[in-house]
Amino acid sequence: MENLARVRRLSGVELSRSELTGALGDSVTVLPVVVAVAALTDLSLSRLLLGFAVFQVVWGVYYGLPISVEPMKALAALVIAGSLTPSELAAAGLLAGVTLLAVGATGTLARIERYVDRPVIRGVQLAVGLVLLRTGVELSLDGPVYALVAVGVVVGTVAVGYRRGSTLAVLAVGIAVALAETGMPSPHLPTLAFVSPGAVALSTDAVGATVGQLAMTVGNAAVATSLLLSDYFDADVSADDLASSMGAMNLLAVPVGAMPMCHGSGGVAGKYAFGARTAGANVILGVLYALAAVVAVGVVAAFPLSMLGVVLAVIAVELGRAGLDTDDLPITVGVGLLGVATNVGIAFVVGVVAARLRRRVADA
Repeated sequence: MENLARVRRLSGVELSRSELTGALGDSVTVLPVVVAVAALTDLSLSRLLLGFAVFQVVWGVYYGLPISVEPMKALAALVIAGSLTPSELAAAGLLAGVTLLAVGATGTLARIERYVDRPVIRGVQLAVGLVLLRTGVELSLDGPVYALVAVGVVVGTVAVGYRRGSTLAVLAVGIAVALAETGMPSPHLPTLAFVSPGAVALSTDAVGATVGQLAMTVGNAAVATSLLLSDYFDADVSADDLASSMGAMNLLAVPVGAMPMCHGSGGVAGKYAFGARTAGANVILGVLYALAAVVAVGVVAAFPLSMLGVVLAVIAVELGRAGLDTDDLPITVGVGLLGVATNVGIAFVVGVVAARLRRRVADA
């Protein structure tokens, strides 16, 4: 029955203006994070973009829906902040992939979720937001003039009613500045290179980061996304289905230089809010990412990092706002602050234990 429904959804794929605007709605949080990762590490922007291009199309076609493909934000934030090396990022992505594939294949995600209180997940989101905010402020202080320009662009964009597009507006200005310095880049086909992080990359930091990321993934990328697809499109896509596709995606993508990726309710909501109703949005966005991968070489190196810092700060504020939408502020804030002071993995484990103990005391 689900396969028949999927075929019907695919038969209705559209390549229209609303699908284009919906595609751009999903890129609001993807592009700033990807550009930041490429600018602050030795990872190739072209390969990162190509990974998103391929899997936007793959999962759009597979599910027959405008499903999202986003960076794993906890891992991305930590590599941006320098808390993870690129090798540790790859190791964490592979570990997350194996875990998600196993969990999805065995249908255990719903049972796992029962043991993770939502305030703990919100706390992990808050921790990621605080880490990004710290990095964004540090980068902004290195070039206050460009940072002030970026702040002006954000304020102006929000003032005219396009708050979600403020980060893309800053990216556009930053790219214009970079192009003014470097000139138009020559097209360059991305090369694939096999990445083997090795056992040494599976460090304590990598494992802890994976645990924290999986906490967010279970709540947002699997369960919340499943519910949202049902609400928006009357689609029966289980959280375990989404876990399986995320696991397979990372095991295929990370070894060839892409970054760890996941689905996400925010991306689905962004696509829907901007007009996407079919998998056509994924096809369009995949083509746009692929085109960007061909012409991206050279632009990132000249991108003003202080403007990028403002972008990261804006994303951090959005993550922080989502994190503070909680019914247990002490647990959420405690997990968030502990995540910044130690790492998100430790904070997640401590938060789960604290929340369970608190529940037992309340029930006693």
